[in-house]
Amino acid sequence: MARILYGICGEGGGHASRSYEVISHLKKNGHEVVAITYGTALWLKKYVNVFKFPGLNISFSNNQADYAKTILDNLGSLPERIEHFGKLMEFVKKFKPQIAITDFEPATSTIAGLLGIPLISIDNQHRITNAQIESPSKYNSQKIVADAVIRAMVGNTKACLVISFHPAKLTSPKTFIFPPILRSEIIKLKPKKKNYILVYQTTSTNKELIKILKQINEKFVVYGFDVAKKDKNLVFKKRNEKGFIKDLKDCKAVITNGGFTLITESLYLGKPVLSVPILGQFEQILNAFYLEKLGYGKFCEKLTSKQTLNFIKNLKKYETNLEHYKKEDNHRIFNMLDELIEQYAIR
Repeated sequence: MARILYGICGEGGGHASRSYEVISHLKKNGHEVVAITYGTALWLKKYVNVFKFPGLNISFSNNQADYAKTILDNLGSLPERIEHFGKLMEFVKKFKPQIAITDFEPATSTIAGLLGIPLISIDNQHRITNAQIESPSKYNSQKIVADAVIRAMVGNTKACLVISFHPAKLTSPKTFIFPPILRSEIIKLKPKKKNYILVYQTTSTNKELIKILKQINEKFVVYGFDVAKKDKNLVFKKRNEKGFIKDLKDCKAVITNGGFTLITESLYLGKPVLSVPILGQFEQILNAFYLEKLGYGKFCEKLTSKQTLNFIKNLKKYETNLEHYKKEDNHRIFNMLDELIEQYAIR
């Protein structure tokens, strides 16, 4: 059995939720795991030994990534990260990991490189760098930036396990593609279709969305604004994982940003998705683009009531297309990970 260092991006919720599934699998197989993370992923400390390391955070404004504010905010926390990096090095040296895994967490990649620890990457971001993908030409500059950021965040990998809900031709011999990693709770669900649409926002800055939804004769259950109230046809709910999963199970459709995890969980459950990606986030734009290309929903750069009504009008068509969506559990990627640990872990 191996001692495994596991780095998890703490931005958004998807990295943590799938890392929980991977870590549970590793611990079940007798491996000893310690994690590096921050932000929204710190709930994992209930299940694994966590070293809290200040991560990079993206600032948002009006449903768009605010890069000037992002740079200033992260520069302000730079001294703290430098101080913590020394402590992290001591922590890792004491643990003596035999292999490292990163879900888009850069400190793990840096540590692995400095200490000569074999590194495996598991994420959806490496579709952009390690596969041939399609995207509208208007986003080419964002694609170039995303490619550079991904390469800077994670390097020196022995293997990249890329998860994707759409086909992609790989361009790297050490990269392998798999279906999305799903939470065990999602796999067990038996979805129903009740008369409401689930709405989830990564940030609470998209105020225009609320105005639009109030104009439409539909019931919407809304998460992401950190309030619990009813406002006309909108039912706002505070973050509650069990409640959210139940609402996802029973909704007839989903309106969300371009986050990979909720989109892929929705597709697995047969729920059409209207995706309004956070602008400036190329990976979210890519998800929304393929969602529409494959006929599973609609990509809206800027949401309007007309587009929302058009999405609702075409729900039956999306549902029919989703009947052909290939559903898989996590066994294939877990089997590959087991093989890679056996192959690369330092003896």
